[in-house]
Amino acid sequence: MSKRLMVLPAKDPGAIRLVRVPDDFESQELFRHVTGLIAQLEQDNPDYSPDDIVALLEDNGFEPVDFVLGPALD
Repeated sequence: MSKRLMVLPAKDPGAIRLVRVPDDFESQELFRHVTGLIAQLEQDNPDYSPDDIVALLEDNGFEPVDFVLGPALD
């Protein structure tokens, strides 16, 4: 199982998500792939939510990871 994680940042701290990345992606390919999936979701459903993104990523082999948001570092 992959140990690589991807943070999906958001302006709203409550919308930040963390997912475990499938093993078969290189970093640049991974970023482009996720960006493409999100763009398709935006086109198909303009009223999408962060949870819709996570569900789409799950359908494509990503695994959501629970986390606790800590204090800001800046």
